[in-house]
Amino acid sequence: MCFHSKQSKNAVAAEKRFNAVVNDVVNFKSSEHFNAFEFPKTRVITNDNLAEIQNVNWGLIPQWAKNDEIRKFTLNAKIETLTEKPSFRNSVNRRCLVLADGFYEWQWLDYKGKQKQKYLLTLPDNELFAYAGIWSEWVSTITGEIIRSYSIVTTEATGIMREIHNSKKRMPVLLTPNNEQQWLMNNPLNDFLKVELELNAQKIDVKPTGLLF
Repeated sequence: MCFHSKQSKNAVAAEKRFNAVVNDVVNFKSSEHFNAFEFPKTRVITNDNLAEIQNVNWGLIPQWAKNDEIRKFTLNAKIETLTEKPSFRNSVNRRCLVLADGFYEWQWLDYKGKQKQKYLLTLPDNELFAYAGIWSEWVSTITGEIIRSYSIVTTEATGIMREIHNSKKRMPVLLTPNNEQQWLMNNPLNDFLKVELELNAQKIDVKPTGLLF
């Protein structure tokens, strides 16, 4: 799964890497830790506007939702069932790149998961990359505001991630520079089941209180 992400690069680096323009430089936020359960706005490129890097809410709200409560269950979307789940099937062809330069995961050290080891996963050169994402537009039933939101697409864990995410063995779909455009152009989902990027895994000290974050 992927609920804790890192995007610490500045706007200039993001624009150079993804050949797109940040649409709101003033509010471009970098962070060593985005917590999905806070439903933050992070930087995304949607397939209806490839020229812009937008600020979009993490936690997909389907068009038919009565309120935004559903977003706590739509932070991630399994690629194997995207076309089946009501929350996601209308967004299968609304694809996006979710910008990042790392993410965090916790390895279970005992079979109940009471003890965990925190890891930071990055590319070997700590460069920016993109998660595969899907997005939606929802009209707030309270304010009438049009809200864009996204979910990070996940797949079966491979390589080092099978050892680290040893409870559910899932990981985000990490795109390469070679297949980012293919994702945005709605190539078949089966083309993205296997992650081709190699990751560095760095152990992070866990707070003695047992808190994860």
